[in-house]
Amino acid sequence: MPHATPLRRAPVQRRSAERLTRILDACADLLDEVGYDALTTRAVALRAGVPIGSVYRFFGNKRAMADALAQRNLERFTERVTERLKEAGGGGWRVAMDAVLEEYLEMKRTAPGFSLVDFGNQIPVGAGCAEPNRRVADRLTDLLSGYLDRAPDDDLRRTFLVAVETADTLVHLAFRVEPRGDERIIEETRVMLRAYLGRVLD
Repeated sequence: MPHATPLRRAPVQRRSAERLTRILDACADLLDEVGYDALTTRAVALRAGVPIGSVYRFFGNKRAMADALAQRNLERFTERVTERLKEAGGGGWRVAMDAVLEEYLEMKRTAPGFSLVDFGNQIPVGAGCAEPNRRVADRLTDLLSGYLDRAPDDDLRRTFLVAVETADTLVHLAFRVEPRGDERIIEETRVMLRAYLGRVLD
C-alpha cells in the first residue's frame, strides 16, 4: 500500500506489511459492524489477531487508522478503474466515465467499511486541507488525461472536481434511499455527468 497517509512506522519486511494489511482489514470489517464511534484500537487488534502494540506501531489512534483505510480505498479504486479501462480498450470519455462510476458503485456495495469511510468523506479523517473529493479528482485527472488525450491542466482538474462533487452527493443520496443504491437516482447521476462532461470534453 502506498503510504501517502503518514504511518508512525512504514512496514519494511513482508511480515510487517501483512500485519498492516490485517489491521486495516479488521478496521474495515468492524466499521461495518459497530460504526466509527464504537470502533476501538483494542477491538481492531483482537480482530486482526495482533498485539495492541502492533496497532500503535502504525497508528496513533483510530482516526489515523481510518484515514489509512480511506487512502487504501483510493489506491484500490484507481487500480480497478485502470483495469476496467484496459478491458474496455478505448471508447472515449463516456466509457471512462462509466468505468469510474461503476467501480465506485461496486466498492460502495461490496468493499468492507467503504460505506462509512470511502475516500475520507464520511467521517472527519486526516488533515482538513486534504479534501477527499479533491484528492479523488486529482487522481482521476492524472489517470484519465492520457486516456482522453488532454493535458492535466487546471481547467481539466476543475472539471473533474465538479463532476466528482456532483457524483458523490447523488450517489450518497441513492444509497440513503435504497441500501444497494436506487437505480433511478444512479441513472439520473449518469445523465447529469454526461451532460456536464459533454459540454467540456466533446
